[in-house]
Amino acid sequence: MRHRNAGFKLGRNTSHRRALLRNLVTSVLEQDRVETTVTKAKAVRPLVEKMITLGKRGDVHARRQAAAYIMTPEVVTRLFATVAPRYGDRNGGYLRIVRTGFRKGDGGEKAFIELLGAEAELNAKREKSEATRAKRREEIQKQLETANEGQGEEPAA
Repeated sequence: MRHRNAGFKLGRNTSHRRALLRNLVTSVLEQDRVETTVTKAKAVRPLVEKMITLGKRGDVHARRQAAAYIMTPEVVTRLFATVAPRYGDRNGGYLRIVRTGFRKGDGGEKAFIELLGAEAELNAKREKSEATRAKRREEIQKQLETANEGQGEEPAA
């Protein structure tokens, strides 16, 4: 029976679990969206919400508390400068967990954990990566065409 046993152990010892959760919190705040397992997403949600609440407080003590948990100073700066002001009028519920299916290898259920209101930034990142991919494809196509011209127009099979 699991009576009065709250929390997620995630099959790890204490130090490994703490490191995992700190890394996940840092990644979510840095990238706005992370794909992980559903259980890890549920475990990390209250921690990310606590960090955003610290960011909304905005004082020096809150910044030091966040810096003690978050792995990189750049993410702490991003939390206080861009992420927390996004939720100034919202009391909690800053994250969304979207289930995406099952992992091919072991059947683990995967999910995206993402910050609400980050759709504009995510769309901009997606468009930028698509543009760079298209540019690379064009360059490769040009290289292939010049190589084919140098060899004497052989038909591609």
